[in-house]
Amino acid sequence: MSTALSIRIPENLNQQLCFIAKETERSKSFLVQKAIEFYIEDCVDLQLALDRFRDPSDAIISSKGMRESLGL
Repeated sequence: MSTALSIRIPENLNQQLCFIAKETERSKSFLVQKAIEFYIEDCVDLQLALDRFRDPSDAIISSKGMRESLGL
C-alpha cells in the first residue's frame, strides 16, 4: 500500500530531478522514493557502525591483522 506525501523542494533541485527523470525514463516519485530508501539504509548502516565503534567488548583489529586473517 502506498501513502501520498507532499514536499516542497528548491527549484534547482526540482530541475535536477526533472532532468534525471527524463534521462532515466522514471517518474520523479520513483526517484524520490529510491533516494529515501537509500538514505534510510545509509542511516541504519551508520548507526550500526557507530554502535559497534562504541562497544568496548568489540575487538579492534589492525589492518595488518586483517590482512593476515584474509591470507593476504
